[in-house]
Amino acid sequence: MTTAPQPPKETRSFQSILVTGGAGFIGSHVIRRLLRTHPNTKVVNLDALTYAGNLANLKDVEDHAHLHFVKGDIQDRALLDKLFEAHGFDAVLHLAAESHVDRSIDEPLAFLETNILGTAALLHAAKESWTRRGCMETALFYHVSTDEVYGSLGQEGLFSETTAYDPRSPYSASKASSDHVVRAYHHTYGLPTVISNCSNNYGSHQFPEKLIPLMIRNIVDGRPLPIYGEGINIRDWLWVEDHAAAMDVILQRGWVGDTYNIGGLNEWRNIDLVHKLIDLVDSRLGRTKGHSLGLITFVKDRAGHDMRYAIDASHLASRLGWKPSVTFEEGLSHTVDWYLENASWMEEVTSGDYQQYYAKHYDKR
Repeated sequence: MTTAPQPPKETRSFQSILVTGGAGFIGSHVIRRLLRTHPNTKVVNLDALTYAGNLANLKDVEDHAHLHFVKGDIQDRALLDKLFEAHGFDAVLHLAAESHVDRSIDEPLAFLETNILGTAALLHAAKESWTRRGCMETALFYHVSTDEVYGSLGQEGLFSETTAYDPRSPYSASKASSDHVVRAYHHTYGLPTVISNCSNNYGSHQFPEKLIPLMIRNIVDGRPLPIYGEGINIRDWLWVEDHAAAMDVILQRGWVGDTYNIGGLNEWRNIDLVHKLIDLVDSRLGRTKGHSLGLITFVKDRAGHDMRYAIDASHLASRLGWKPSVTFEEGLSHTVDWYLENASWMEEVTSGDYQQYYAKHYDKR
């Protein structure tokens, strides 16, 4: 069995794609893009609708003829087998995961169960279905991961696809484990897989526990802006629209068995990013420059807080031709404008009203 990465014979097209976690932040952007760029493909969104799953994120496309929603858990093997049989998936785009580091510190078992066992259940369902149907040559299992599996960088260097794994939190350990399971299914069973590891995403529809939407909301409301430690931790930021575009390129032309790092080429210290957000939001609201600087509050550092993440995305650029379409300043400006223009979305999420969306719009379908 050949296990070295192999290029596709031609650009892939699919009849039916299973997207897991499609009601989440990144997943909702991916689904919109798939509906645009794969107009004749059925897209099935499987999401358990845990706290981060919000069907209102897909309100604008929920009646699309090629989009189907299924509420369910990726650990439910009977459900997975039923869906593969009913829809004949020839691609899986696996985004479903518990993904917030702070929550993983408080609730590690939920992360291990969903991110490892859920991924294993999905891999096995795909293997069984594609073996039975004889479509391994044309199918693809795309696993979406994170740069946090690589651990922490010093002041120099970048994460590449060959960087040794060194996860530091229950979240990153669970994602590193799932990456290994995906590769094991490829090497052992010949399952056609690709993996991508991305840097920090930002953009519209992001759950407000994350840094950028949390800071925007608190600046607007005049609330404290909590920053871990001294705010000197560095992250590489990737606009979610660019991430969705990169994933689409990998889905269509990625080499089977390959791994791709997706980065925004935007390294920012947390404290500098918060200063940038203060300038943007205060300006949009007609406030004087520096109006909200006094809201910055330094808090006890997160346990095991990685100092720096930075991605070398040259492999993706050279092999598949992808590069970011916006600068960080442009993407951040789009992001701030979206949150300010969609205050009702933020209010529904922070109040918990968004969790009633399924019952109101889907129960009777």
